[in-house]
Amino acid sequence: MTALLPIAEAQARLFALADPVAEETIPILDAAGRWLAAPAVATRTQPAADLSAMDGYAIRFEDRAGPWRVIGESAAGRAFAGPCGVGEAVRIFTGAAMPAGADSVLIQEEAARDGDRLTLAGEGPLRLGGNVRRRGLDFTAGDELVAAHRRLTPARLAVAITGGVDTVRVARRVRVALCATGDELALPGTARADALTLPESNTPMLAALLADPAVEIVSLGILPDDLPTLERAFRGVDADLLVTTGGASVGDHDLVRPALEAAGGAIDFWRIALRPGKPMMAGRLGRTLVLGLPGNPVSAFVTALLFARPLAAHLAGAEDPLPRTVTVTLGEPLPANNARTDYLRGEIRDGRAYASTIQDSSMLLTLARSTCLIVRAANAPAAQAGDSVEILAIA
Repeated sequence: MTALLPIAEAQARLFALADPVAEETIPILDAAGRWLAAPAVATRTQPAADLSAMDGYAIRFEDRAGPWRVIGESAAGRAFAGPCGVGEAVRIFTGAAMPAGADSVLIQEEAARDGDRLTLAGEGPLRLGGNVRRRGLDFTAGDELVAAHRRLTPARLAVAITGGVDTVRVARRVRVALCATGDELALPGTARADALTLPESNTPMLAALLADPAVEIVSLGILPDDLPTLERAFRGVDADLLVTTGGASVGDHDLVRPALEAAGGAIDFWRIALRPGKPMMAGRLGRTLVLGLPGNPVSAFVTALLFARPLAAHLAGAEDPLPRTVTVTLGEPLPANNARTDYLRGEIRDGRAYASTIQDSSMLLTLARSTCLIVRAANAPAAQAGDSVEILAIA
């Protein structure tokens, strides 16, 4: 038996096995959700000119006492062509370019207009440049808008497009192959209503958990507990990452490890100091990384959350792919923990975390009703209601 590997060490070793996937240049409009391999740099300045921040009248600050004569109008995309001189004002709308000579905006709520005659009906702009967005307020050409290895989130996508970026350099999509092993498994809708067959739910669950714009999922389906069949299937895998469920322990029918080794693969580590999910294994099969997850659905979910999804993000170029915990208040006592880090299914009620009563790793209904995993460090002492605890949100 090998010693149980701490979670952080297992994650570090897993990342060290990973060769980066190739890069590609794609249109910005196809890049939402991808991680950048190179920075997105502005090719234009925003705003490109001084713009009004309010609806009102463009004036010279030194003329702020009024009155003024309105000489024209400036709207977004349709600027006033001439200058604004002494005692003159230009009707202006939010986002419109400031006319030459004007440096401040009198908002319309503080203006009174009679034909072309405009008078002050409030305080007016309180400073030079009041209610004006200066050229380059947001960014200027040459500024880095999104750093390398950052995900192109909706806001980052918007700023890159506004900055004139039309293509970006990204890691190509990570190809993840999924398969379930076990003679008892059946496709959804085909399982008999007895204890001899079980609807195969791990692969759809993991496909949903790993679904991402930077990931391409390939299903290998259900593989039987047969060594030659498993070996042939593994030899034919064309993927960056192969994720199996089931058959990763030490029983007579746990054939994933010998099948991988027969196919030319090598196991780097096996068995994690984790509950649920101890029998997870990791290795390589040629250029393909391999994760053998437990067959119990909760164990598969937790190990995928801690290892498979971060690894896919790491391959896709993420700077910080590991899941982040947050600190909340515990709502009830928890017993001392043993030498394995525990991820307890639970929920948040009234701002406090409560662990589910039964933590059996086969119980999917408990997982489905949970909103978080409560993290109990290895050898953690007993905790009391009101203590701080780390959680991973899962819903």
